[in-house]
Amino acid sequence: MAFFKSDDILQQLGNRTLEATWSKFPQLTPDQLALTWIVYDSPVIANTGGAISAEEFWKHSVRGFSYRGIERIYPASIVKLFYLVAIHEWLEGKMTPESEELNRAIRDMVVNSSNDATSLVVDVLTGTTSGPELSADPFDTWQRQRNIINRYFKSLGWEGLAAINVNQKTWCDGPYGRERVFVGKMMENRNMLTTNAVAQLLYSIVGGVAVSSKRSQQMMELLKRNLTSKDFKVTEEENQVIGFLGEGLPPNAQLWSKAGWTSQVRHDAAYIQIPGCQPYLLVIFTEGQNSKNKAIIPFISQEIVKAIAHL
Repeated sequence: MAFFKSDDILQQLGNRTLEATWSKFPQLTPDQLALTWIVYDSPVIANTGGAISAEEFWKHSVRGFSYRGIERIYPASIVKLFYLVAIHEWLEGKMTPESEELNRAIRDMVVNSSNDATSLVVDVLTGTTSGPELSADPFDTWQRQRNIINRYFKSLGWEGLAAINVNQKTWCDGPYGRERVFVGKMMENRNMLTTNAVAQLLYSIVGGVAVSSKRSQQMMELLKRNLTSKDFKVTEEENQVIGFLGEGLPPNAQLWSKAGWTSQVRHDAAYIQIPGCQPYLLVIFTEGQNSKNKAIIPFISQEIVKAIAHL
């Protein structure tokens, strides 16, 4: 059962968005797209700054629409949202000390989507390091340690997190040594997420109940994107706006997001506020060769903006 409730109006608008997308991009097959869309009704339970407890927060129902929202898909850098929450949990619980280098890595992992920075964060979270292959017993211990992040998220008891896997680093060229063995010969142990799981995690951050109110606000600060920068270039992916959800928004919108992309996937997850409209949360995963098309996600974003105007 999803953390949101189905709604006839959102179902109609969501299906209309999907139909418009497939009409515009007929080469995009139905199994190459997954989407979760959450709409915040008044009173908006977002950016609460700790005004309500986590227990009270989860009692509030929220409307949503999902298409293939429970399908397990390789998330690319979207997984860094999970490492962001986990490292704040570790810091809050004094499981690891705060340091200037760790704070720099956390920031670069989210703001710039740095894989090198993510490597350090995963090392700190798990007490493991990359390196040459290990013999059987040390490797068993290493694997148990690396899976501590999975155990943490399963301990939250969210049904939508039951099927996820978040135990791998993110790479530019790919894993080597013990990391390559760990991911499996057929990549069967690679990171896997669903759009519903990502939406629920982002929903908790936006709501101020991920780890703590203060730490949720710190996470939101890192996720904030600038839609008016004159430095953006169409060929520059690193800004996580061009070619993603932010490109399909009006300039007066506010955006908090984390994108992820490889040669085979292109994803984005965002919380969006547009003046005069209800705030909403949108997670889109695209797969296959069509994921190289940088126009798909901005188009869906534009269609959702049109749909939100009808609410």
